[in-house]
Amino acid sequence: MDTKDKALVQHLKQFASLKDDDIAKSLPFWRARKIKKGDFFNMQSMVCSDLGLVVKGIFRIYYRDDETQEEKNLFFFSENQFVVSFRSFITRNPCWYFIEALEDSEIISISYDNLNALYEAHPAWSKFGRLLAEQFFSYAQTRTEQFVFFSHEERYIKLLEEHPNIITRIPAYHISSFLGITNPSLSRIRKRIGK
Repeated sequence: MDTKDKALVQHLKQFASLKDDDIAKSLPFWRARKIKKGDFFNMQSMVCSDLGLVVKGIFRIYYRDDETQEEKNLFFFSENQFVVSFRSFITRNPCWYFIEALEDSEIISISYDNLNALYEAHPAWSKFGRLLAEQFFSYAQTRTEQFVFFSHEERYIKLLEEHPNIITRIPAYHISSFLGITNPSLSRIRKRIGK
């Protein structure tokens, strides 16, 4: 078993408690991909056809504001997270945003068709699909709740909890955009937390 398969097997066991036999049936469908910094996992207005597991690297989901042409970050995915435009993936409708690698990255991905074939043929994979849907629903609801109930500083702390070394990996303006604040405001928050 190569390194790609080992990383995938470990994650699938932890994520959905899949058995060795269920995982073995899926291995031919997964493929390793390298995505260079600045390249895209998925583009706006295209259907997202793959589900990826981030092995190495960090991705951002963003859109470009039509009026200001400003890029606004919505979410980050890093190691041991699935990366996908979930709505586009399950509905087969075009994605509303971009998914871009912020570092040279490595993923292991499976196509929509192959994942659905696993759902149909193996009951344990249906559980994987349910857990995946629950996770992405949780991401979306948590993001909404953070903007309603959390201060900028609390949102920053939550980001650091989810992606502990993100501030050393990507430019501060990406974090500011994600938090919905300016760079000077982010600097003040970082100073306060540092104390």
